[in-house]
Amino acid sequence: MIKTPEFWNHRGIVSILLWPLSLIWALASAIRNHFARQSTAALPVICIGNVTAGGTGKTPVTAFLYDGLREAGYRPAILIRGYGAAVNAPLWVDPSQHSIDDCGDEALMLAEGRDVLVAPDRVAGAHVISLRGIHDVILMDDGMQNPFISKTLSIGIFDGSVGIGNGFLIPAGPLRVSLASGVKRMDIALINGDDDTNIAAKLPSSLTRFHASLLPDQTTIDALSDTPILAFAGIGQPKRFFATLRKAGCNLVHYLAFADHHPYSETDLVRLQEDAMRLGAQLVTTQKDWVRLPAEWRERTVVLPVALSIDDGGALRADVEAAISAHQNS
Repeated sequence: MIKTPEFWNHRGIVSILLWPLSLIWALASAIRNHFARQSTAALPVICIGNVTAGGTGKTPVTAFLYDGLREAGYRPAILIRGYGAAVNAPLWVDPSQHSIDDCGDEALMLAEGRDVLVAPDRVAGAHVISLRGIHDVILMDDGMQNPFISKTLSIGIFDGSVGIGNGFLIPAGPLRVSLASGVKRMDIALINGDDDTNIAAKLPSSLTRFHASLLPDQTTIDALSDTPILAFAGIGQPKRFFATLRKAGCNLVHYLAFADHHPYSETDLVRLQEDAMRLGAQLVTTQKDWVRLPAEWRERTVVLPVALSIDDGGALRADVEAAISAHQNS
């Protein structure tokens, strides 16, 4: 696992030198799309994806939509690839039985109170969900560029702090597809956090868009109000977590960023604890990181829950429900 390259955020000598390899990436994607045979699932598929590699906040949006649909009387199931999962066949996640090695950190986090299926093959996963007979909609976490499964509605998530980076395709930049190609696959765009990169201006005016922010749990923030904090995170955009702590008024005395999905070793954790003891600080991390910690280290680490707040979230849910209804009536 590696951290998101810094050169993805700007155009420089490294990104320019890697640009020819981006052409190979684009060609490989075009060949795959040309020969792909698309399948239509029995249930409506709501895709929550993005056009860039790295974290944009897809998982909190998936949880937000799941909980909202449940409240509205729907019976959703989450379909996720399960990054790093050991399984090669569809698996219903049970937090009491499965570990991150079985299903991945994001799947384990989502499965607290939700129905989550990990499936490397999205078509097979959608089929398993429909055969279960108790669900009426699939929320697919990631997979917007997957050409093998048809989407009823696609929601593209952008991190406002990084946008599309330097605008190059992988490996020269963070884009999985060009922005122009990516937005053609979107029905809705959601900008997560302050739009520091002005991504909204780069989107077609005809594309429905929403803005969201991640709000830290106030009870946890209050409990940490007078406590020096050593924060650590191994997520797509660790800077966003550290910025959240600062914005909440926490006394952040030190922080360490790891690669997304970083598997914490005993050496990592001992180092963190030693730094925290030297600084007289409390270890604090994200929910996604916390589920990757051994049980004894979870007891020593404060997890900061966050809740997604979407401007006019009711309208977003209404759009999703309209797409579900249109699929059911087709």
